[in-house]
Amino acid sequence: MGKAPLVLGPMMRHVDTTSASIWVETSDAARVVIRAGDRSWQAGTFTVRGHHYALVEADGLDPGSSTPYSLEVNGLQAWPEPGSSFPPPVIPTLAEGGRLRLAFGSCRTSTDHGKSGNRTHGVDSLRAFALRLAREPEHRRPDLLLFLGDQVYADSTTKEMQKFIRARRDIKEPPGKELKDYEEYAELYRLAYSDEANRWLLSTMPSAMIFDDHDVRDDWNASLSWKRKMESTSWWQGRIVAGLASYWVYQHLGNLSPAERARDPLWQRIAAHQAGNGDGGSSELDLTEDIEAFADRADKEPRSYRWSYCRDFGSTRLIVVDSRAARELAPEHRALIDEDELAWLDERLRGGFRHLLIGTSLPFLLPPGLHHVESWNEAMSEGAWGPRAAWIGERLRQAIDLEHWAAFQNSFREVAGLVQEVADGRRGAAPAIIAFLSGDVHYSYASEVQRSAGSRIVQAVCSPIRNPLPRLMRSFTAVMSYGVATPVGALVARSIKVPEPPFTWRGLRGPWFDNNLATLEDTGNGLAIRWEKGEADRKDHERPRVREVARVLLEPRRASGPHSEPPPAQPAQPSDRPAHRSGPLQS
Repeated sequence: MGKAPLVLGPMMRHVDTTSASIWVETSDAARVVIRAGDRSWQAGTFTVRGHHYALVEADGLDPGSSTPYSLEVNGLQAWPEPGSSFPPPVIPTLAEGGRLRLAFGSCRTSTDHGKSGNRTHGVDSLRAFALRLAREPEHRRPDLLLFLGDQVYADSTTKEMQKFIRARRDIKEPPGKELKDYEEYAELYRLAYSDEANRWLLSTMPSAMIFDDHDVRDDWNASLSWKRKMESTSWWQGRIVAGLASYWVYQHLGNLSPAERARDPLWQRIAAHQAGNGDGGSSELDLTEDIEAFADRADKEPRSYRWSYCRDFGSTRLIVVDSRAARELAPEHRALIDEDELAWLDERLRGGFRHLLIGTSLPFLLPPGLHHVESWNEAMSEGAWGPRAAWIGERLRQAIDLEHWAAFQNSFREVAGLVQEVADGRRGAAPAIIAFLSGDVHYSYASEVQRSAGSRIVQAVCSPIRNPLPRLMRSFTAVMSYGVATPVGALVARSIKVPEPPFTWRGLRGPWFDNNLATLEDTGNGLAIRWEKGEADRKDHERPRVREVARVLLEPRRASGPHSEPPPAQPAQPSDRPAHRSGPLQS
């Protein structure tokens, strides 16, 4: 029996009102055809390091339609697979002026979904979500799945990944159990996306993605000291080139709209080659040299390429910000996003939308105590208490991941100022809600800036999708984030003369530590955000059910006087009691 024509996919990526981009990895050079009704679209594959990929654009579709499709590889149907128990995949275009509904989360490891995997990593909340959608096709689907970082773990590998590594090289030699090159990244992505339930889900629901540190390595670009330490190793250059090259192929390419792809230099090479070969002819472009040169340049010259992107969904704008690769690490210019990235964000932070969503893998608003600790640590690490204290601060920063927005105070204050201008109506009509959507920290919560007028500014975090903290670490994290860190953090920040934040914020819900997937919906009455987890029956670990963990309804601010409080978040009224409610750890 021959090898399957599809290695991964199809994955439904960028979708708008009239077009959809569908990504695949094939086992050989191929012509890939999408068929929907009496229409078809096709593309030839390109190759990177011996792996074959195609992205097919289905255009001319009707707005608000849901069209079943099939996929052929070299003339043979490869999707849906014969005998599949899942519903037919569809191309779901956006409706004109529709209200946005999206699911989001971060941090997902790839291991088995049986008893063993569930015991060590918990139930995969994405898979539980997929199985519910397959069982209940009438359940309203999100318009978008937004993955906010750590889609793969290049530095903390599973037994399955380590088995693959051992078959190729001596795992005792650097970088050991971590990824070394493109071939290992390709296998890591295969493990991440090949489970049958998640594969079906991604074939029928649009997705967008942004990286975080573990897509490359823990604390990626935390500081100039961190970067120099990595660059002194024998393996880092190969890792960063492979990491960024594979990220462009497996994640970023599908984020781009047709117009954005047309401006992308790598896609221009692919499109020109295909145009010269009759829309996917027999000759396959080898993109390896181009994409590796591109990745090397993107690392050494971050301003040479932008990973952030912006999309409008009717009356809601979504801005997804790269908070890793666009950093400026020189101490005299230290910034979480460099000047070019800040200018790009500045242009897109505008009013005139009902809601403004800002996706950033790192929470913009940490629990206040932890925010103060990180701002103190940054000042200490940058020399406010002298060289020896700076050495200690840097070790502490890398040891316990003190490198979020709060640890880049200049960037935090600049973005906070821009967001306040939008919220105050100084950049067009103020949105009802401005929401930061984030992951990374391995616990979930919601918080809100204290304001008496203008837009409500909130932070919603959903993390992890599948990579829970050990129970001992949960207690430590709760203490650091919500316990003693709150008063102590403020005290130490003042001791080193860190300015007070430009506003204050308080917790609305959380924290909780379950594997979660969150769903945000514009209900017309406000933004409803619901966190859900998967629960497996002891006798059937591979078919988990979905259970609600928490919910918040963010209503638009009522017309009010200058001293009125914002309307409180409204608790859920679910059919089952939520697994967690705000408790003693709530800020």
